[in-house]
Amino acid sequence: MALLLLLLKWLQWKFLITDQAEEVYTGFIALFFTVLGIWLAFRLRSPEVRTVIVEKEIPVPLTADAGINETELQKLNLSSREYEVLQCMSRGLSNAEIAAELFLSVSTIKTHASNLFVKMDVKSRTQAIEKSKRLRITP
Repeated sequence: MALLLLLLKWLQWKFLITDQAEEVYTGFIALFFTVLGIWLAFRLRSPEVRTVIVEKEIPVPLTADAGINETELQKLNLSSREYEVLQCMSRGLSNAEIAAELFLSVSTIKTHASNLFVKMDVKSRTQAIEKSKRLRITP
């Protein structure tokens, strides 16, 4: 009896799907897009918040009585011209302004700057100035 009842229910379901196929498929598609829309709304409403912690060493400003750190200057093995170029860079002068002040050509200043970057193990003027301030070799 139970098996016969199960067979009748299965046939009723089969005929429902066969007779009303367009409406059933439309209902499934509507249900899918409704669930997709709700999920998307929750994703857009609550964006991910990431906390990024950046640690940066802040150099202590030099006092008036603090002098040039001669030991660090000797470790870098800078020539006197390279040191003069570094001092001018730390004052914010451009290559042309440094060349005019030291009575050299701009290409010579670029050469000194390049050698300076190699000896200080930096890649830019900004890094060279920051490192010279940190090592206390420029005022």
